[in-house]
Amino acid sequence: MSEYNAQLQTAAQLITLAAKNNFLKKAILSRHTEGDATKTTLTVRVIGGRPCLQAESLHTDNKAKHKNLELGNTDALLSLLATAGQINILTTLGQSEYRTGKSGKVTLLGGDALLRKLNGAAPAAPTVQALFNNREKQYILNGNEPFLIKLEVSDKNGRVHDKKRAKFRQINRFLELVRDVEDKLPATGTLRICDLCCGKSYLSFAVYHYFAIIKGRDVHMTGVDLKPDVIEFCSSTAKDLGFDGLEFLCGDVGKYHTDDHVHLIISLHACDIATDLVLSRALAFSADVILSTPCCHHAMSPALACPELDFIAKHSILRQKLCDAATDALRLKILEAHGYTTAALELIDPEETPKNVLLRGVRKKNPDPASMQAARTEAERIRAFLLGDASPWWSDVNTYQKGNES
Repeated sequence: MSEYNAQLQTAAQLITLAAKNNFLKKAILSRHTEGDATKTTLTVRVIGGRPCLQAESLHTDNKAKHKNLELGNTDALLSLLATAGQINILTTLGQSEYRTGKSGKVTLLGGDALLRKLNGAAPAAPTVQALFNNREKQYILNGNEPFLIKLEVSDKNGRVHDKKRAKFRQINRFLELVRDVEDKLPATGTLRICDLCCGKSYLSFAVYHYFAIIKGRDVHMTGVDLKPDVIEFCSSTAKDLGFDGLEFLCGDVGKYHTDDHVHLIISLHACDIATDLVLSRALAFSADVILSTPCCHHAMSPALACPELDFIAKHSILRQKLCDAATDALRLKILEAHGYTTAALELIDPEETPKNVLLRGVRKKNPDPASMQAARTEAERIRAFLLGDASPWWSDVNTYQKGNES
């Protein structure tokens, strides 16, 4: 920072201190010496849950450009301030003006007085409410839920850890999708829910919390996974939280059986054909609603036997995208063949994870046998077109036959 004069450094300090303590109204930069900006206004904005300084620059072509500076990034702020010959800092505690004269002399009017006020401000001093870029997202969970703290998504004060923000958004988005189909589930009585290939069970705990705590429903929920250490951890966590209706079982999802009628089946990122095992179980249980997010679509790729699509398949990255889409579309078609209304939905921003497609199936109350048969015929036609007769995978749509108990 030695390349910047002391007065400019103090101006940056005033802006940062005022912004951090909600005293900054705005800082106006004018008489720019670089570029074609005529004026730049700095205000505090909350973007992605974090406060920052947003610089809005007006240019000679009457266009406005925006740049966001991380609050506390002194180097970036000084670099911007150095382009201005005049800086007016307006706060709720007073003002200061930085000015560069024609001779190159710099002055900072009111800087010392404002700095003293900022450092000694009383708790009742007037503040400025930070503006939000777009309306603040209203989540179902706020971060202070005990299960989120237990799973180390949040700290003991309920603040979501920076590295867990994507997971927090994913959990909330999944609950939004659950809420969307809530009217397809029984309105009274015990809700029977299964999380198959549950893993660390973020969704198991979230869905249980949603129905049992937020909605006050009686819930019997089972999470199933092959990993003994994971199941032990989840069982212990459920016990510590007092989630008496949530149990975890160690075992093969493909062999899991229950005599109960299952209302909701969920699954997050069951790898490759594990998703098919989940869907097979869901159909075997005649689940009312299925919410499944597939992951790692490998099975179709080596079995793809469609010369008409070689122009896509010869490129490995496009071949994988083709297999991803074709696999999930075929899965949905098979659900339709069993009387389900289906949809492919976006779970979360693809920039956060490429595995962001959620398959939704809602069982029709009175499915039309003719429509089911048509979907079954279509599924077999698609399978034959893509895979030919050589593939052992999905050799018959009866892979998903209702009642196919392993």
